[in-house]
Amino acid sequence: MNIRVRPASEDDTARITAALVDSWGSTVVVGHGTVYDLTTLPTMVAEHAGEIVGVLTYVVDSAALEVVSIDAIDRHRGVGSALLTAAVETARSRGCERLWLVTTNDNLDALRFYQRRGLRIVGVTPGAVDAARAVKPAIPDTGDYGIPLRDELTLELVL
Repeated sequence: MNIRVRPASEDDTARITAALVDSWGSTVVVGHGTVYDLTTLPTMVAEHAGEIVGVLTYVVDSAALEVVSIDAIDRHRGVGSALLTAAVETARSRGCERLWLVTTNDNLDALRFYQRRGLRIVGVTPGAVDAARAVKPAIPDTGDYGIPLRDELTLELVL
């Protein structure tokens, strides 16, 4: 699959918003106690044959790039890898020392994906998803594979 990753443009807004709502239930996500409106963040899109097949949102500070959301619409075809590679390149070009992200305890597929690409688990926050539910009640009690959705795991890649 020939995938091209590029910064999102205004022309992409409707397709990106639809993809985010499909994946997250809205454009609002809560991670590590922070509420993000994904539509306000810098965004990369992965394209194949003119169609958006993936979306990554992020935040950069002076030392790190945080991947806030990553969604491969077309899974198991290299979309997530292409997006993550582009995020690493962006982080390096901005002089960041690390790339990091938060996922949840139930997200075994993501944990496998990130670790295979060099990210390491550097933190576990028990009960963080329970607290996030107070802000976003739509977060389900049970996640992937029937696992109770309770905790956040922080992963990072030192650059």
